[in-house]
Amino acid sequence: MKVYISGISGTGMGPLALMAAKAGIEVVGSDLAQGAIYNELVAAGVKVYIGAQDGQFLKQEMNGLDWFVYTSALPHDHAELSLAWGAGIKCTKRDDFTAFLVERLGLKMVAVAGTHGKTTTTAMIIWASLKLGLPVSYIVGTTLGFAPSGVYHAGDKYFIYEADEYDKNFLKYHPWLAVIPFVSYDHPDIYPTQEDYEKAFKTFRSQSEMVIDNDTEKRIFEAGSFKLAGEARRKDAALAAEAVLKMLMVEAREKGEVANVDAAMIVNVMNEFPGVGRRFEKIVDGLYTDYAHHPEEIAATVEIALEQAKMDAKAGVVVVYQPHQNTRQHKVKNGYAHAFDEATKVFWLPTYLTREDPLLNILTNTELAALVQGVDAEAVELNDELKERLDQYLKDNYLVVLMTAGPADTWLREKYLTPQTKFSLI
Repeated sequence: MKVYISGISGTGMGPLALMAAKAGIEVVGSDLAQGAIYNELVAAGVKVYIGAQDGQFLKQEMNGLDWFVYTSALPHDHAELSLAWGAGIKCTKRDDFTAFLVERLGLKMVAVAGTHGKTTTTAMIIWASLKLGLPVSYIVGTTLGFAPSGVYHAGDKYFIYEADEYDKNFLKYHPWLAVIPFVSYDHPDIYPTQEDYEKAFKTFRSQSEMVIDNDTEKRIFEAGSFKLAGEARRKDAALAAEAVLKMLMVEAREKGEVANVDAAMIVNVMNEFPGVGRRFEKIVDGLYTDYAHHPEEIAATVEIALEQAKMDAKAGVVVVYQPHQNTRQHKVKNGYAHAFDEATKVFWLPTYLTREDPLLNILTNTELAALVQGVDAEAVELNDELKERLDQYLKDNYLVVLMTAGPADTWLREKYLTPQTKFSLI
């Protein structure tokens, strides 16, 4: 089988390409620029074209091509998609292909879904599974410092996957085990009402053989069992530990060793969790970046930052926030009032605009920052002046955390991940 993946080197599609390649499928693909998974793809022998996705590379790969896989972000008139459709090639989004792989390989799917916490929880399950020797394949939508972003080994039994609710993608799956950290209304461009959103999760639950969430009764692990910074992280760890325990029990039963499953061992491994890219990821001393872009996520990340600041004897917490989608801001703006409680300062950037409703007025960062109560929130731009102010806070021993699902993360890395800058902050 030969599969072409458009947008192949990002955190969404790259791990899928890696898994397919490891499963013996010929994988090729293209991307406008080198994404986070590009180097892993090259190392795995996947053929990747970087540049204009005008269809020229796809034309070269049409011979024997069985499947064209694309993301929800790809416009319907995209040159590659139009070419593949016109040639009669099977064209689907990534989740159809993922579901196909899981079925073809006979894997038990552990699907992690939810508005917040799904990336961290997925990574925690992967971390503990690898440390404890479970036969797992996985795909997670970020980079991992302790392992590749996607892995498949012949003979693996379980498939750990971050199942995204955007565009109702997660409804393509029928998991052996569903893990749901937290559900709060989001993606108004896909789910017009909260009822629509909750209905989708209800369907996902009904399609799953087993479900673990924060309301599950008769759980072995509670958040208080763990020593990680932040209550949200500890709750994620508790759910991840439950998932790992279920896999270990299956393995033990098959060996006749059920009584030997050690819950304390799982807790110890989870307490060593090193974190993941873009989820309270440390850039340099005192400086972190996080993917939070929803009031509940923000509040949870602020809590983590406050605990980390206390552990590190920092003077306080400074937040730089770049909202994502003007459409989302109209729905969630009233949740910002106390999302930043106990932070020292909030620098509020203009909203990163994607997939917008042209009929909605653009809410400015000045308007949005004014909604924050009890914390000094200031509208700013992403520029050198902001960099200078953050430098001063870092030198004054504050913990600084950027929260964004947009390009501000790239800006932060470019400004701080250089030998000269690192030296200046020591």
